[in-house]
Amino acid sequence: MDGVLVDSMPFHIRAWEQYLRTRGQNPETLLDRMHGKHNDELVREIFGRDLPIEEVKQIGAEKEALYRELIREQLEAQLLPGLRDFLGETRLFPKAVASNAEAANVDFVLEQANLRSFFKYALDGGMVRRGKPDPEIYLLAAEMLGAAPEQCIVFEDSQTGIDAALAAGMRVAAINRHRVALSGQQWEFTDFSDLALNSWRAQLHSCSVS
Repeated sequence: MDGVLVDSMPFHIRAWEQYLRTRGQNPETLLDRMHGKHNDELVREIFGRDLPIEEVKQIGAEKEALYRELIREQLEAQLLPGLRDFLGETRLFPKAVASNAEAANVDFVLEQANLRSFFKYALDGGMVRRGKPDPEIYLLAAEMLGAAPEQCIVFEDSQTGIDAALAAGMRVAAINRHRVALSGQQWEFTDFSDLALNSWRAQLHSCSVS
């Protein structure tokens, strides 16, 4: 979801920066530490591995509430270019969101941006024991969709997510808007308006859909 459906990273960074300053923490190294991580993992990395689980959850919830407040009015503008057209044109292919994000964030994006109808299922980080790069969430998504892993194509923007998809035995289309170094993907596109996606999409429609 984050980085694939919506370019949310700038707002997550702003939310963490604001939140950390209220807690007397230095946010300077935040970006390198947060990409692709489960929220609980990031909270423990910042505030201490021995933090009680109740406090981990509270910190995460407070930061995510701040994120939703910051992005609410900008959500439509932050959707990736070409996304709605792509989802509409591939509507016959069953799809699931599989995100490390909090359930409240997944619901917020899908509902506020009117994307829910494009996805058969929406999985969040609270539905699995181990977040990406563990393949658990992708294997669960495939099971719910009734598809074998090798039948699935994962759209990812982070190396953590790509590693999870590959470990699940799936193929990967990287969405790489910010031109970072990624490896392991079978395809790479800037976003859903990328001209290279047109021929790929034509090949996709020539496949049988089950």
